[in-house]
Amino acid sequence: MTVRNLSPQQMFIRLAEEHVPEYRFKGKTKSQFNRWKRQAEPRVLATLGDFPDPVAPRPKMLAEWEEKGLRRQRWIIDVQKHLSATLLVNYPTDIKRGEKRPAILCCHGHGPYGKEPVMGNDSSPALRDNMEQHRYNYGQIMAQQGFITYAIDWIGFGERNESEKHNFRTSAGNRDWCNLYYLHATMLGMTSISINVAHGRAATDVVCKLPGVDGERLGVMGLSGGGTMTLWMTLCDARFRAAEIICYSDLWAAFGVRDLNYCGMQVAPSLFKLMDLPDVQGLIAPRPLLVGVGVHDTCFKVDTAMACYKQVESIYQAAGAADNLELDLHPGEHGWGGNKSVTFFERHLS
Repeated sequence: MTVRNLSPQQMFIRLAEEHVPEYRFKGKTKSQFNRWKRQAEPRVLATLGDFPDPVAPRPKMLAEWEEKGLRRQRWIIDVQKHLSATLLVNYPTDIKRGEKRPAILCCHGHGPYGKEPVMGNDSSPALRDNMEQHRYNYGQIMAQQGFITYAIDWIGFGERNESEKHNFRTSAGNRDWCNLYYLHATMLGMTSISINVAHGRAATDVVCKLPGVDGERLGVMGLSGGGTMTLWMTLCDARFRAAEIICYSDLWAAFGVRDLNYCGMQVAPSLFKLMDLPDVQGLIAPRPLLVGVGVHDTCFKVDTAMACYKQVESIYQAAGAADNLELDLHPGEHGWGGNKSVTFFERHLS
C-alpha cells in the first residue's frame, strides 16, 4: 500500500492551507488601501463573469394585505430574458402620506423556503420552525422597526426551486441546484452570483419607484448565503449605503475546502486565487458594514470567523473608516443576533 496521498480532497485542503491570495491586504495606510482597492476590485468583480442583460421589469402587484402590524405586498417582476421573480415588500403602517423611508433588501440564505421566512411568512409549521431556528425573520422585524423591506428568491430557492419538477436522486444523493446552476451559468460565461446580482438590481429598481421608498437611502442584509449575496450586492451596486453580513465570516480554506460548507451560489472562477473572504469583504470599505458572528455557529466556526473579522477590521482601519465597521458577536447558533441592526441602519441611512 502506498504511503503517498491518493485523496484529491486532502490535496485541495493542503493547497488551500498553503495558498496566499494575490491581493491579500497587508497595508497600514489610507493610500495603501486606496491603491489596493483600485487594483484589486476590478479583477475581483471580473471573476463574476457576464451579467444577464436587463429587461423591462413589467411589475404587477398580485396581492396587498395587512398582517403583523405591516402592510404587505406581493409582486411579480421580470428580472432577465426568459425569467421572472416574485417580489415581497413589507411597509410599516405608520408611513404618512408623502413620507419617504429607507428601504432594506433582505437576502435569504441557503434553504428550501427562500424569501418567505425572512419576510415573516410563518403560515406552516415548517416555516415557523425554519424562522425560529435561525431567528430568520429580519425582513419582518426591520419593517416593524420602521424600515421598508423587500426580498426575492435567488435562483434555486423558494418559488424558484425546481426540485419538485425534476428527480435528481443519484448514487451521490440529491443534487444541489446551486451547483447545477453554477455549472449552467459558467458554460455561458456567467456565474450564479452575477445572475442573482442582476435579479437583485432589478428588484431594487422596482422598489425604488414605489411610493414611500427613498431610493437614496438603501441598505442590504442577509444571513449565511444571504450574507454572500449581501456582500456581492454591495460591491456591485453603489446604491447600497450600508450592509449587514450575518454569519458569513470565515476563511475559505476552513469553511469551504476543509468543511465543504460552500456551494455554487458563493463562488466564482479564480476568486480564491485573488482574495480570501475577509479581503473581499474589506472591499466594501469605507461604506458602513455590520458583521454578525454566532459564538456557537456550527456552519462558520467562531475561531476562523473572528480571524476573518480581524482582517476586515485591519482593512477598515487602514481605510480611515474604523467607525463604519461594527461587530455583533452574539451567543447563538447559526442565525441573526439582531442586537445592533436597527441602530446601525438608523445611523447610516438617516
